[in-house]
Amino acid sequence: MRRTTFIVIFLSLVFVAFAQQLKLPNKPDSLHFAIIGDTGTGGRAEYEIAAKVAEFRKVFPFDFVVMMGDNMYGGQKPKDYEHKFEKPYKALLDAGVKFYAVLGNHDDTNQKSYKLFNMGGERYFTFKPREGVRFFALDSNYMDKRQLEWFENELAQSGSAWKIVFFHHPIYSSGGRHGSDLQLRSVLEPLFVKYGVNVVLSGHDHFYERIKPQKGILYFVVGGSAKLREGNARGAEFTAESFDTDNSFALMEIDQDTLHFQAISRTGQAVDSGSYQRTVTAKKQKSE
Repeated sequence: MRRTTFIVIFLSLVFVAFAQQLKLPNKPDSLHFAIIGDTGTGGRAEYEIAAKVAEFRKVFPFDFVVMMGDNMYGGQKPKDYEHKFEKPYKALLDAGVKFYAVLGNHDDTNQKSYKLFNMGGERYFTFKPREGVRFFALDSNYMDKRQLEWFENELAQSGSAWKIVFFHHPIYSSGGRHGSDLQLRSVLEPLFVKYGVNVVLSGHDHFYERIKPQKGILYFVVGGSAKLREGNARGAEFTAESFDTDNSFALMEIDQDTLHFQAISRTGQAVDSGSYQRTVTAKKQKSE
């Protein structure tokens, strides 16, 4: 009896500790999701981040995770999928959490057919987790004419208030190793602006960075969820906040016209948090 009481008290204290670290409103009727990037090492850091993501879900019940690419480093055989994804994220997968992946420069294109990445056999795709919110997943390895035409058509047809785009290579980053992909920016940013994209998520640089809104659009780099490039976030005039001293992931919550965000380190510490108010245009949104 005493042992059972002790366990209950211990678990309660753990729950309270995570609740205190959470900086998000955590409203029951808002949309919750997590972001991880550059994860597929199969190493200790990946497993530790995966465990921390699962722990935070106990107090912040997100329904899905978006992955920023480089989902697999090295071998990409069935045993690699098991070791580098299914085992570290087993607790979340068993709980029914869906993962949506995009392809990074280390990824085999056959990943698009891997069921648990929910890509539907396509290099680029879109999904709508709830009314008024749509995600657009792109393959930034090969931004060809066909993909751009598909993307513009999807944006034009979307009446969602929130349009969130994610892909591997960041078009804004202060990374010393990679940094901003200017060629990609030249073709994507005009579409983001024209069709009212609100938020853009990327990876590739192995750290966390939040960019000051550019032309009204909020950008994040979440590329340190297994690999880490310490000291590589050099900072730029567009940098709002960065973290490159430990691995990290991010949580987000959409509550009507506000997006709340929090970046969390491998040890569970909040390294960035805040909110972003969606710009509501006078033009009436058409429904999807």
